[in-house]
Amino acid sequence: MDGLEALGKILAIDSEIPVILFSAHADISVALQAVRQGAYDFLEKTEDPQAQVDTIHRAITKRALVLENRALRNTLASTHAIESRLIGHSEAINRLKTELINLAQVDVDIVLNGETGTGKEVAARCIHDFSARKNAPFVALNCGAISENLIESELFGHEIGSFTGASKKRIGKLEHANGGTIFLDEVESMPHFLQIRLLRVLQERSIERVGANKSIELDIRIIAASKVDLNEHVANGEFRQDLYYRLNIASIDLPSIAQRKDDIALLFSHFVTAASKKHHKPTATIPAELIGQLENQEWPGNVREIANAAEKWVLGLSINPKTTHAFDDNAYQTLDDKLAYFERQVIENALTSNNHSISTTAEALGIPRKKLYLRMKRYGIGKYGNASLK
Repeated sequence: MDGLEALGKILAIDSEIPVILFSAHADISVALQAVRQGAYDFLEKTEDPQAQVDTIHRAITKRALVLENRALRNTLASTHAIESRLIGHSEAINRLKTELINLAQVDVDIVLNGETGTGKEVAARCIHDFSARKNAPFVALNCGAISENLIESELFGHEIGSFTGASKKRIGKLEHANGGTIFLDEVESMPHFLQIRLLRVLQERSIERVGANKSIELDIRIIAASKVDLNEHVANGEFRQDLYYRLNIASIDLPSIAQRKDDIALLFSHFVTAASKKHHKPTATIPAELIGQLENQEWPGNVREIANAAEKWVLGLSINPKTTHAFDDNAYQTLDDKLAYFERQVIENALTSNNHSISTTAEALGIPRKKLYLRMKRYGIGKYGNASLK
């Protein structure tokens, strides 16, 4: 192809790539046409070499700025979008949001560590959706939910007649995710013989369907998740060490609810709103007393358990919160101290359930804003600090 055709092909890939055309002939009409088509510059091969080099450096600088601006826009967009996916403002969840956004921009395999219900698939989807692979497939597979004799076919696919019952060709999850991301949940449950095959995928970025001899090239990112310590599984011989190191280019630890108790009220409120919409019910005001009970409850099922509790509450079912930090009557001797303790708890719970809006909280408590401010100041709540009540 000639220069103008090449220019068109390049700009079709990315219209902001600076393209410099060189010609041995000073053809003004061609130069004008090239610039109109989007060329960065049109130079004669006989021009001063230093001038040519200077032009190239300017083009490189321009391209660097374009890429930097794109990365900044993507980061800002991701920061805004992730707020609606990972609910909470605690230090632990904010740190997780930052890690996810940063790693989304780096095309490496990742291990997510977290207890059951901490949102590992949500985190994996964030990494995919905020990455350059966002327009390609995101494929999830729970390694612990599929029987050992089926998981190989699920992952790699199979050819017709490769085993009894294989009456037609099947595309496996890995091949289906080509160009995108595959999420392997509960990877610690993967059988040893499949761990060997997965290691080869990581090394060669290719697969063979069950019963086939032809390799299929893959361009995928693998995100593996585990609810157990994979290091311990490696030490116990339950997980291949070489596979772990191949997968664990980067790792993220998802916080449990015990590590982000400040988010409980916000999470419960969020799931109440979602459940109310799902079941076509009006969103009821959550009593401050209930919020206080929920914040003192243990949540072994983490975010998923809170979501279930919120849906039960919307449906009018009992959620039976079990508090783990009951009021210590001996710590507060006088009646005034005990009343002050409970008043502070009610105010803090009301603030949390109303997203720390002073006006909404005052209205919910049925007191003037000024009175709420004075009580907050007395107990060191919010902007007045977090002084302990003595």
